[in-house]
Order: sequence, then structure tokens, then C-alpha cells
Amino acid sequence: MPATQASLLIVDDDPSVRLALANVLTEVGYRVSTAEDGLCALREIRNEVPNLLLSDLNMPNMSGFELLSVIRRRFPEIRTIAMSGSFSGNEAPSGVAADGFYQKGSSITALLRIIDTLPLAERTAHPPTSPYELLWIHHNSHDLSPEASVTITCPECLRTFSQALGTGYLKRKTECIYCRCSIHYAIVQQADQMPLQAYQRRAATVMHFPQNVPNPIY
Repeated sequence: MPATQASLLIVDDDPSVRLALANVLTEVGYRVSTAEDGLCALREIRNEVPNLLLSDLNMPNMSGFELLSVIRRRFPEIRTIAMSGSFSGNEAPSGVAADGFYQKGSSITALLRIIDTLPLAERTAHPPTSPYELLWIHHNSHDLSPEASVTITCPECLRTFSQALGTGYLKRKTECIYCRCSIHYAIVQQADQMPLQAYQRRAATVMHFPQNVPNPIY
């Protein structure tokens, strides 16, 4: 892909590395954006899905190991390059979900060569998830008190966290404690915990609510 048509996201916790790489890659024609860790990278991708992603492996908050795994599962169309000064060679370390590997300290010419030789095989791209798409969460416990909790897996960063069951309507809203993604969810209770007709009425209320506007009732 010609550099003048490609967007590239650089992820590194070292500001000097981000700046140096951004300057060089901008000079050769890439539209460059940067992020300081994996969670910041996911927030950048909300604004624009890049064609290429260059990520350090050792970072705080969300490492490149985790970020690249999330990218491979959620955005398989993005071409990815792992980079690190802790590994050597021309291939990504075993278990790292990247298309290429750049050893920090190598020449920029080497990096451009890696970009030019990335695999061309197409992967299926998933359509973006609406921020108002409902996440259904199964509640196994018979404890329906407000203090009870459910486990939520963030659809954006794929991390899990506990959320108090609370009270209120079937459709609820929370925020991922890691990436701050807005999550709309509903609790699926066991069949014997509420009459079937009552559950169907409540579920129908959720399913018929417009998906492109926020729910005004929480």
C-alpha cells in the first residue's frame, strides 16, 4: 500500500520514540497518529481505524502483547508490527499476534522494508460495533440484591471487571474501568427467577428500543 494512502498508528510509552518515528514516517507520506499505551491506542482507533499499527511490546496499563491480541481479534484487517529492544531477529516473538517485527535500534530503512513486505493476504474485517449495541450478561446467582455483582467483558478492550447488580430497568449503562468505553447491557436472569411472560415483556421493551440513540432512562 503506498504510504500516501495509508494511516499508521504508533504506540510506545517513550515520547522520544513516538516523536522520532512519527517525524520520519510522516516525511515518507504516512498519515501518522500516536498513543502512549494500548488503552490509548484503542481510544485512537475509535476515531479512525488505521491501515498499519506499530506497537512497542513493553508498556504500562496495556502492553503491546495484549494490545496486539485485541487488535487481531477485533480489527484483523489492520497490518501490525511489534517492536522491542528486548528481542532480536526478523520475526515476532512466539505468541505475539503481529505480522512483522522491528528491533528497536535498527535503521529506519529496515522498518520501511518490513512495512513494504508485510503479508498481503486479506483477513475478514468486522463491522464497527455501535456504542449502543446491547450486551447481554447471564446472571447465574439467585442473589438479586443490589449488592450482588455480575462480570462484564468489555467489547472494546476485552478485559473483564465486576459490576454491582444494582436496581433499575432491564437495560443499563456502565463504563469500562480500563478503556472507558461506554457499555450498554442487560441482565439475563435464570428462567425460574421471574415469570416467563413478564420476562418476555421486559425483553421486548429492550429489543424494540432504537439502537442509534441513547436510552434516556437509567
